[in-house]
Formats: sequence, structure tokens, C-alpha cells
Amino acid sequence: MAEVRGANTWREELASLVEDTGILYTGEAATFSSLPPFNPEKSTAMAAAVSETDHETEPPETLKEQVTEFLKSWCEMVLELGRGCRDILQQTVVTEDSFVVQKLGGPVARVSSRLRFLNEFLPEDRDPVHAWPVIFFVFILALSALNLNGGHDGLAPAVKKVLVHPPSASRIQLPDGRHLAYREIGVPADKARFSLMAPHSFLSSRLAGIPGVKIPLLEEFGVRLVSYDLPGFGESDPHPSRNLNSSAFDMLQLADAVGVDDKFWVLGYSGGSIHAWAALRYVPHRIAGAAVVAPMINPYEPSMTKEEMRSIWGESLPRRKLMYYLARRLPKLLSFFYRRSFLSGKHGRVEKLMSVSLGRRDEILTEGATFEDFWHRDVEESVRQGNTKPFIEEAILQVSNWGFSLADLQVQRKCYRNGIFPWLKSLYSLAECELAGFLGPIHIWQGMDDQAVPQGMIDHVSRVLPGATMHKLPNEGHFSFFFFCDECHRQIFSTLFGSPQGPLEQATNGGEILSEGDMEEQSLATDSTNK
Repeated sequence: MAEVRGANTWREELASLVEDTGILYTGEAATFSSLPPFNPEKSTAMAAAVSETDHETEPPETLKEQVTEFLKSWCEMVLELGRGCRDILQQTVVTEDSFVVQKLGGPVARVSSRLRFLNEFLPEDRDPVHAWPVIFFVFILALSALNLNGGHDGLAPAVKKVLVHPPSASRIQLPDGRHLAYREIGVPADKARFSLMAPHSFLSSRLAGIPGVKIPLLEEFGVRLVSYDLPGFGESDPHPSRNLNSSAFDMLQLADAVGVDDKFWVLGYSGGSIHAWAALRYVPHRIAGAAVVAPMINPYEPSMTKEEMRSIWGESLPRRKLMYYLARRLPKLLSFFYRRSFLSGKHGRVEKLMSVSLGRRDEILTEGATFEDFWHRDVEESVRQGNTKPFIEEAILQVSNWGFSLADLQVQRKCYRNGIFPWLKSLYSLAECELAGFLGPIHIWQGMDDQAVPQGMIDHVSRVLPGATMHKLPNEGHFSFFFFCDECHRQIFSTLFGSPQGPLEQATNGGEILSEGDMEEQSLATDSTNK
């Protein structure tokens, strides 16, 4: 056995590893030999050597390890704090007698019963009460990480900042002291065969008018196009209490100030159509006709059918529905969203700022440099004053009570029958009756691939205004027909004004320029004389 183990036993091997201590181990008992005298210097040296050995085998902790240990401890403390808060809530708030459970217990139970089918997607060994909070927390963390990574993406194009341009508009002073900024293009006032007034849409300005319309086309039809900034937009002064009635009379006073003596046409595009409707309702005696492209109506209009209402709210994007709700119920909150979108000082995509989706042709158009340059300049002019109030007012106007309905614009016979005798008289005579509504032509152009105007709005307009001419445009979107389309602009002018006749000639009679009305009267008088 000794040969197998070697010459030395385990005791001898252990004794050989350390200095001789004077203790002898035998098979029976330990005996002490004479111990050497105690040497303090030697003990100190040995302690130092042991300390150096410990330092060599166990290096000091790095800063990373210290931070890691601190975070672990901090997380354990937070976990314990959360458990303590949970216990407190379970013992005080979540009891059957608490006020919170009595008020919210029923609704929460109903919502939980409706969402109970989602528990089928969880593993069988997971408690839904613990699993869903974890899933929700991880989902929020994932969204935050994606947002953080997207904000530092080096491949993303640089965001352009909104520029401030020097004032360039012509302005008139209204009777109430406010100033209204406008822009006119086309033929001069004394040669204009037709005058066209164009209020702009939401997040736009007087610079829009008819985007991309050519001056030679206006001259060919003898058109004078006057576009203007709504109160608070661009370079126009704000209105202290704006509504659709005041909007119609602003348009009328502008027409008088720029020398439109006869009737004029009104053009409304998208959100600007509500101001065109108001002009037809409140100043119909000065309106020759109306052209409306992609018209917007009040999504809360009470005269809409259930199908129309369902179409409008079903096809609108969630963010747009939220804007409608806030404009009607909590308009002050709109300032929060506007400050973080088009009033943030940075440009953005049109579909994002307007909370709409785009069709195929709209996507192709908006990705072009021509549209982008126009859009940026128009938005810069629209937000020139940096105030959220006019935009909030515009949003409220669309979803609030207009003071009239589109059905009031339909031509109808209105009879005054106050009392039984006038009623009996009206049975045999039409002298007490007169035509009500707008008597002039109304033309509406609507793209069938317009993702911004729900089909329910078009169905409602067609139903309540059967006398209006509806031009449905296959494959056209919200922007593709009206923006930078020469053939589309020619189609609109040909429909409204007929064959192009050019500007008015300055035909004189005794040195006086004849107006369009005088020329018609003179022509009728000549015809009667020839007869």
C-alpha cells in the first residue's frame, strides 16, 4: 500500500508544504518539539507576503462591476417597493368596500369579459393578471426603442425648417378696421370677363389659389383670379369672433374693394369649400356660380343618414377622427397637437400634417419636387403668424353648427302663408310665393380615389343638392386633379365659362368703357330694333 501511495504519507506531504512548526504528527498522538522563539519581524513579513498574494489573486473591482452591482441592488429595492405598494393597494383600494371598486368594478368587469378571448393566446401555465401587464410594459419599451432608433437613423432625409419670408401681399382695410391680404393673377380688372374668388383650405394661404394654373390659360378665358388669406392666416388680421357669416361678408367686401362690380364666381377646394357654401347661403345675390373641388362637410351634420355617417367615420383615419372629436368637444387640446406638427418649425409630409391617406396618383404627385416646393412655401405663409387660434377656429367651423344646411341651397319654392286667408289665397295664386335657395349653377368635382374625402360626404352632397352637377373623376385623388394639371384646369374653366373668348375688349361709347352687363343690354336693344 505504501508503494502505491509513494514514499511519503499525506501527513508528510502536508508538512512539506509549510514551514516546520515544531509539531510532529504520529499515528497515535501529536507531540510538540521545541518551538523556535517568536520573531515579530518575520511574522510581519509573512503577513505582507500573504497580503500581496491575495491582491495578486483577487484584482480590485472595476467601475463597470460597481455600477452593475449598484443597478442590481437598485432593481431589487424597486421590486420590493413595488411589492409593498401592491400589498398596500390590495389591502386598502382593491377591497370590495373601497370607493374605487364600487365605481369602476362594473365597467372594468364588462371590459374584461369582452377582452377575455385574448387569454386564449397565452400559455396555459401563465396567469393573465400577471402576464398582460408584462406584455404591455414590454410593448411600450419596444415602441420607445423603435422611436429612439428612428430618430437617429443616419439614412433618413434631413427635415427642412420653416422659413419666414418678408411680407409681399396686397392688403385692404375692411369696415371693422381689420386688414385682409389678397393676391390676384390673370387679366386686369377692367378687362376681366369673369372674376373668380378663391378662399383657401386648411393649412394653406392666398398663395394656393389654383395651384400651378398658367397665366395664359387665365387670359384665354378672360379670368381674374383673386385669392386671399382667411382671418389669422398669412398676412390677414385675425377676427375676434369669426364664423361662416362673417367669412361670407369678408369675401363680399374684398370683391367690392378690388373693383368687382358685377357678380363673381366662387371656387372652394377641400376645407375651403365651407366658405364657398357660406357665400352661396349669405350673399347669393352677388354670386354668379360656384365650383367646388373635393368638398368637405360637417361630419356631425344631423341630416345625414346612418349609411352616410357610417361611411364618413369608418373611412377616416383614427387621428383624423380624434381631431374631429377634439374640435367639437375639447378644442383647446388642439393647440397641443398643432404645436407638435405644422407649428413645430419643421416641415413634414402632407399626409402626416393633414392626417389623411393618399391614393396612387396623389402619392406620385406629392413625391415630386414641384409639389414639395409649392407645399413648403404655402405652409410657411399659412403659419406666418405662429398662432394656433386661427387653425383651431377653422377646425371648429367645420364640425360646429353652420347656421344652415346644404339643403337650404337647393332651389325650392317658398310661400308665405301666415294665417288662413293668405293660405287660401295661395291655393289659387302664386303671387305670395318666391324661389328660395341658390339659383346659379353649382359644379362639383370629386376624385373617386380621394382618400381624404369619405364617400359618405359625396353621397350626402348629391342627395341634398340634386340640382348641382357632380363630376366624378375615376382614378383621381384629393390633389391629383386640382394641383399642377393643365388639362384639369382647362376642363374646369370650360365647364364654368364655356368656350374661351379672351379678355373684354375696351369698346367705347362716347369715351366710356362698356361693362359686360351694358354690352348685353346694348345687344338686346340692337336685336329688338332690327326686328
